[in-house]
Amino acid sequence: MISIIKNSYQGYLNQEELFSKLHSLASLLIRVYIAQVFFSAGLTKITDWETTLFLFEEEYQVPLISFELAAVLGTVGELILPVLLIMGLFTRLSALGLFTVNAIAVVSLPEIAPAALYLHYLWGVLLVQVTIYGSGVVSIDHAVKFLTQKIDERSRF
Repeated sequence: MISIIKNSYQGYLNQEELFSKLHSLASLLIRVYIAQVFFSAGLTKITDWETTLFLFEEEYQVPLISFELAAVLGTVGELILPVLLIMGLFTRLSALGLFTVNAIAVVSLPEIAPAALYLHYLWGVLLVQVTIYGSGVVSIDHAVKFLTQKIDERSRF
């Protein structure tokens, strides 16, 4: 009976290892998807800056800061953070920054279509996942961690 339990548990551990490896692929796919969404929005904003300023002044109701500052910060966030997210550089911080941009977008629009709101929720959940679980092995963060560990190992001798 104990060997059956032991063998069953070993099978479970093997599956856990497989899913751990799949995490890196899933994280990469999420990062690419989210980066594309936000980077495209940032490109749209810089393509017609006058319209962007108009929207931030008249349509969006960003609390606590001027519409000009909100437009600049939102656009910069949508252009820089997705690049960092795809590279996996400061991944958790980038995901948290995009989560903030996403949350402010939802709060700032007094009337938002249900389908658009659903997408914002989806993006928020995916960004929380990346923030909590990180980028996986396909990232600069992982490479830097690996290299610093190797350097630390060599410096001990």
